[in-house]
Amino acid sequence: MNLFKESFMQLIGRAPTRPPKEDISPAAVKVHFRKKAEKFDAEEARRLHAEHDSNKWRRRRWITLIAINLLFVLSYHLDIQLLEGALTASRFLGFHMADLNSALQVMLAYKQVLINLLIGTVTIFLMWWLLGGRTFCSWVCPYHLLAEWAEMLHLKLTAKGLVKDHDFHRGARSVLYLVFVLLALITGYTVYETISPTGILSRALIYGPGLILIWVALLLLFEIFYSRRFWCRYACPIGLTYGLVGQISPLRIKYVLEDCQHEGDCRKVCLVPHVLDTVIKGRAQDVEVPIGADCTRCGLCVDTCPTSSLQFDFKGLNKIL
Repeated sequence: MNLFKESFMQLIGRAPTRPPKEDISPAAVKVHFRKKAEKFDAEEARRLHAEHDSNKWRRRRWITLIAINLLFVLSYHLDIQLLEGALTASRFLGFHMADLNSALQVMLAYKQVLINLLIGTVTIFLMWWLLGGRTFCSWVCPYHLLAEWAEMLHLKLTAKGLVKDHDFHRGARSVLYLVFVLLALITGYTVYETISPTGILSRALIYGPGLILIWVALLLLFEIFYSRRFWCRYACPIGLTYGLVGQISPLRIKYVLEDCQHEGDCRKVCLVPHVLDTVIKGRAQDVEVPIGADCTRCGLCVDTCPTSSLQFDFKGLNKIL
């Protein structure tokens, strides 16, 4: 329960906290005690990384994300009625699907429960519960892919000293979530859907571009030159909504303490590095720890870890893939 509570508090914006000693399992205490006497071997860490170098999950994720969005485009332009609509609301082979955050906005704005929207919401909830909540962000959302490319450019500029990264409080996302909920309820208008880069890009890909893409371009420029992954980390209520679903999802990334070198490269590549606070030396509560609900299951940490201390896992089953 302590891990569940910590995961939820991190999701809504609180900084990670060091677990109290009484919450650390005896097995983990033994491993921590052994590792405390060990010195970090930089040469060994470099050797392991050189042998491990992999982008397997990134390639799989990019292919999946592009394929899903391309299917929307082809279904519309070829009129094959396979996947109709856009990411905010669609039908797949006749089954209604509705983005959880968009559905909430619509029902609050119109102050009624629409049956097709409710059916679509239940369908999407069950699907993303099974697949891990924020998996939507890294495996489906088109803005995530553009933001990832923008992040690569941002990191190159930062390394050259041309720009400096600026952090914001992650709790801003929770505040904005409530703001958009209240705006929908009070104004009767889905304000968030007007500025959501996810919906804007999805509709632009399918139905054609419009001037609203200027807003998306401004967001990307802000992330390149000022704040790395600003929208996804600090603003997007979709991420928070699916994070809540991911809180109870059986699919997660699991941390295995035993072989971890604690070199920290996984945290450097992570979109939401606070969820990997448990990999810091002495922090893990057990020898195996599920990564928190704010994790997007992007697999970057799995690709980066040279000792397979981070791995995809389905609760109740052995390691998969």
